[in-house]
Amino acid sequence: MSIKVAVAGASGYAGAEIIRLLLMHPRFASGELEIGALTGASTAGESVAALMPHLVGVADRVIEPTTADTLAGHDVVFLGLPHGHSAAIAAQLGESVLVIDCAADFRLKNSQDWEDFYGTAHAGTWPYGIPEMPGQREALAGSTRVAVPGCFPTGATLAMLPAVAASLVKPELTFVSITGVSGGGKKASVGLLGSETMGSLKAYNTAGAHRHNPEITQNLQAFSDEEITVSFTPVLAPLPRGILTTASAPLAPGVTAAQARETYCEFYQDEYFVHVLAPGIQPHTQNIVGTNMCHLQVEVDERAGRLLVTTAIDNLCKGTAGAAVQCMNIALGWDETAGLPINGVAP
Repeated sequence: MSIKVAVAGASGYAGAEIIRLLLMHPRFASGELEIGALTGASTAGESVAALMPHLVGVADRVIEPTTADTLAGHDVVFLGLPHGHSAAIAAQLGESVLVIDCAADFRLKNSQDWEDFYGTAHAGTWPYGIPEMPGQREALAGSTRVAVPGCFPTGATLAMLPAVAASLVKPELTFVSITGVSGGGKKASVGLLGSETMGSLKAYNTAGAHRHNPEITQNLQAFSDEEITVSFTPVLAPLPRGILTTASAPLAPGVTAAQARETYCEFYQDEYFVHVLAPGIQPHTQNIVGTNMCHLQVEVDERAGRLLVTTAIDNLCKGTAGAAVQCMNIALGWDETAGLPINGVAP
């Protein structure tokens, strides 16, 4: 018996990446996973061959309308919809259906945070999809509802989680994340035009305005007895995909560089998708494109008395679609790593 999977928002960047990963999944090759409906809104009726020619394995398919009727009859439904649209669709799907939401609708626990940053009523909270966070694998196993994390919170959380959990730092956290333009989605936008982004860098949604602020705070606050503060600045860069995050915080008294490195290596020693780089080697976004990896470097700035952690992830893979497939694997009791690349392409 095969598991039938639908992808809503299939023609968007996240949806297309989910399809790419499903086509590489060993259970698709064995016939145990079937790719069912591929749906969209403005692209309904158009062919996959025309919209996404890189997905040769489903080139003969046509994008269907995103409706509950179209998605009915599937065992797994990935929702790659705009924020605020997932709840209505999910409510029409049976409790036995594994629904994996790539939007923000069910990530936040605090309803006021949702209303402040998204401006609508809070739909609720689902098990959260960063398996590397302690306790999350247990929450995801067997679940039929999953909230995939944001791309910025993934890189930021993995950067500071060991330090916060081990009290290596004072809880005054600063993050700067440089991101490729695909993070803005596959939509017409003047600010994402090539002529606006090539040869230029731009900070945006600064001074606590970005919607991922409460998500980063929520993730890390769960592992600290002290109230943490988060200063997060995203920067748009002229590259298609990838996020480079630098995270820093004041060191707690007596913490050494050797202690910091040992803490990170021990915390992530059993994590297949987090690679702590050797001393002196910095994460490069080009090394993680198309992979479900997080490359990480941890250092101590002794003169400033600060911990510095740098992470690189692919915003469309580990930051979205890869996390979604990783969570699907866990929820279904499959090998967590199945279908997820770890090796990049160079040059």
